[in-house]
Amino acid sequence: MPPTGRLAVFPGSFDPLTNGHVDIILRSAHLFERIVVAVLVNAEKKPLFSADERVGMIREVFREYPNVEVDTFDGLLVEYARHRRASAIVRGLRAVSDFEYEFQMALMNRHLEPTLETVFMMPAEQYTYLSSRLIKEVFQLGGAVSGLVPPVVERRLKEKAVVGSR
Repeated sequence: MPPTGRLAVFPGSFDPLTNGHVDIILRSAHLFERIVVAVLVNAEKKPLFSADERVGMIREVFREYPNVEVDTFDGLLVEYARHRRASAIVRGLRAVSDFEYEFQMALMNRHLEPTLETVFMMPAEQYTYLSSRLIKEVFQLGGAVSGLVPPVVERRLKEKAVVGSR
């Protein structure tokens, strides 16, 4: 089934969503008719936030953007993209160290689905060092993450910390 319109999928764990992710999603929303933020559900990993919690936070952040949709997926990304009839996958590149892995994935995805393009985007300069892993680590060690994550994410991190300290 051929892609329809200009739908792009931006996949990731988003555990949690960072302002680097937000930057790429907003800029993608200007390039594509629709963007699906696809939250990966991986039974092998122990995320800080459940898939439902991550979806809820992302929906809250983008509630005023009708062309940004949030969904979950598991399995092969190209199968999900094919099912959604997407024409592109959006991937963020923070540093040269991300490139090799992302390049390999893009080539494998092209092998599996030649009609699906991969678009690489760099986040705004102030977010190039951010990762979800780093945000969790800094927060868990008592560091401030204000300005690095959307307010709803910071609030939910604080709620998790309070529940975890009981």
